[in-house]
Amino acid sequence: MTTDNAHSALRFCVAPMMDWTDRHDRFFLRRISARARLYTEMVTARALAHGDVDRLLVFDPSEQPLALQVGGSEPDLMAKAAELAERWGYAEVNVNVGCPSDRVQSGRFGACLMAEPETVADCVAAMRRATALPVTVKCRIGIDDQDSDRDLERFVTAVAATGCDTFIVHARKAWLQGLSPKENREVPPLDYDRVYRLKAAHPDLSIVINGGIRNLDEAEAHLAKVDGVMVGREAYQNPWILADVDRRLFGEAATATDRLAVVEAMLPYVEARLAEGIPLNAVTRHMMGLFQGLRGARQWRRHLSEHAHRPGAGADVLRAAAETVADALDRHAGREAA
Repeated sequence: MTTDNAHSALRFCVAPMMDWTDRHDRFFLRRISARARLYTEMVTARALAHGDVDRLLVFDPSEQPLALQVGGSEPDLMAKAAELAERWGYAEVNVNVGCPSDRVQSGRFGACLMAEPETVADCVAAMRRATALPVTVKCRIGIDDQDSDRDLERFVTAVAATGCDTFIVHARKAWLQGLSPKENREVPPLDYDRVYRLKAAHPDLSIVINGGIRNLDEAEAHLAKVDGVMVGREAYQNPWILADVDRRLFGEAATATDRLAVVEAMLPYVEARLAEGIPLNAVTRHMMGLFQGLRGARQWRRHLSEHAHRPGAGADVLRAAAETVADALDRHAGREAA
């Protein structure tokens, strides 16, 4: 696999997820893993051309390495987005060719563009001319009836001809009509072998696999056949799976070894955001799963759910929630010792 060059940075990635991977979530995840490649929520090229760029692109430097995901189908606007990504200091700009939602389709980007490989190629070529950043593509294995190895090959070959050498492939095809985005995350079944065959056919390309990966054992199994893995919902709902990424997948010391220490590390960030007028639950909603599988997890979630949304809620709510976990762990340790 491609592990001895720049693409080794994509050995483990956290997927871009709308309403989830905002800057607060990414700051939190970075307290757990230093090496996981993080991605923004998708931002449309049109919004970057006409909207509040500062609000859309701001991030904390500690979130690096960080990729900006962009949606669009107009080469000039996509090139402008790539320029902005470089100007703002992102490490990568990624093109969304995977989202199946009706809203995204109506804007003519996302998974529907798999039917237009030449359009995607034109966008990627324009972006590569506009920036020195890596331009990568996130796509599906297919859409609707365009669902053969030959269709995927046609898409990848057309886009790779522009010089794009990294494809993040969600191993489930998208139905563009009749299924909701939620259903498109579950139906039809995942087909990892399609992604493996794509890598075997293109050893020169960096292929990152996405879809249904739940733990690092599964990630390591995939890494025997592709260059990287991208984890979505599991990384959000059970963020502590990132705690062993740096050691197991990058051969480096773990960034975090104690979940309560992660909460402590979040306090200055929380206080800074509160001072800006950002409500506490804008940050803590991303932290609900931190103690999943651990004694005290239920108390943690309950305390945050009941108190973090209240007007004027401050960092003391987060401290108190952590104390409920510490108390539960202490009680269990006492029983074990007895």
